[in-house]
Amino acid sequence: MDFRIFIEPQQGASYDTQLTVAQKAEALGFNAFFRSDHFLSMGGDGLPGPSDSWVTLGGIARETSTIRLGTLVSSATFRHPGLLAIQVAQVDAMSGGRVELGLGAGWFEREHAAYGVPFPAKRFGPFAEQLAVITGLWNTPLGETFSFSGEHYTLVDSPALPKPVQSPIPVIVGGSGAKKTPELAVKFASEYNTNFTGDAGVKTNVDRVRATAEAAGRDPESLVYSVARTVAAGATEAEASARAAKIGRDPQNLAEEGFFGTPQQIADRVGALRELGVSRVYFQVLDLADLDHLELLAAEVLPHFA
Repeated sequence: MDFRIFIEPQQGASYDTQLTVAQKAEALGFNAFFRSDHFLSMGGDGLPGPSDSWVTLGGIARETSTIRLGTLVSSATFRHPGLLAIQVAQVDAMSGGRVELGLGAGWFEREHAAYGVPFPAKRFGPFAEQLAVITGLWNTPLGETFSFSGEHYTLVDSPALPKPVQSPIPVIVGGSGAKKTPELAVKFASEYNTNFTGDAGVKTNVDRVRATAEAAGRDPESLVYSVARTVAAGATEAEASARAAKIGRDPQNLAEEGFFGTPQQIADRVGALRELGVSRVYFQVLDLADLDHLELLAAEVLPHFA
């Protein structure tokens, strides 16, 4: 079981704060440090303001050495796929081959309006083409060119450079769509992420992707199945409740759809997910100043799955 730290810096986090969390997660033995890719706070003032995911991860790549880095998820509406392929490949090189790309269709219309980014009514088509373009650029052999003619993007005789260190860079596709999302995950991704849902939803989504893989002739075991959930842990339930209150979350809701309680309670929840086929967990940590929270998870939850 892999355990990853996942943060929401649009809620208010400087580069230095994000670096501190990433370095702490690395020192504690977490597998990866991931961040969301948003430009507008979802409640609160968001000070000091947003930070670009790939600029930030490039900086963190140079100040860490083992922890994997990525987005959950970058929005296809924010960057042209050719530009995104270059950015991610460059950060992969800066990290020595530790980058993963989570990519989604985009959903938060208000942040697009706030920064003048177009928000098309239909976003799934561009998202699918971005996956095709990005993976196509990375997979084009050296010395050959890549061309693509789609409804939304056209590339002509691209040198398809730079090449990433990893071949391939892991791609993460997530969501709860019944048909298109599983198809894209099976076609392009190494990981399927079912985020912020209860165990019943996890089972439905994972079973659906596995069935889609089998129908497409892909081994379902070649995909990693992961879950992202908000966490509020404590040595006691009272301590966990205090952490939930600090981030404005209801303990009962967290107990049902997140991770809440003592380390043993959280380990039990993770164990139940493992029975559903999940092998990777993203702990969504919202209070970035509470590094003791990371220490508790590392010391009391991770050893259950060593």
